[in-house]
Amino acid sequence: MPDDEGHPTVEEIELGRVLSALADPLRRRVVRELAIAPEGTARTCASFSLPVSKATVTHHFRTLREAGLIHQVDRGNSRMAGLRRADIEARFPGLLAILTAEPPGNDRVAV
Repeated sequence: MPDDEGHPTVEEIELGRVLSALADPLRRRVVRELAIAPEGTARTCASFSLPVSKATVTHHFRTLREAGLIHQVDRGNSRMAGLRRADIEARFPGLLAILTAEPPGNDRVAV
């Protein structure tokens, strides 16, 4: 059962939800940036400079959190997001390697 913040347990991370979350290029960009960062890196949602409204950023991070790809923690008046690297590798070995191999330009959103 997901915790109070909506983070699923490792066993609850489902491939369909993960792939659905990663289908969006901006969400893939967030996961890719966290995957290439050093282990334990946590960033604010705003630090990704996504070209969308604040409400849409919130939606994207909620989708990633509920899919089990990221873990979010409140830090004062902001939220820090970190990659659930070990959990993702345990459930879907090699998935992060595939994401980090994708060329960065593939995260463009059609306007």
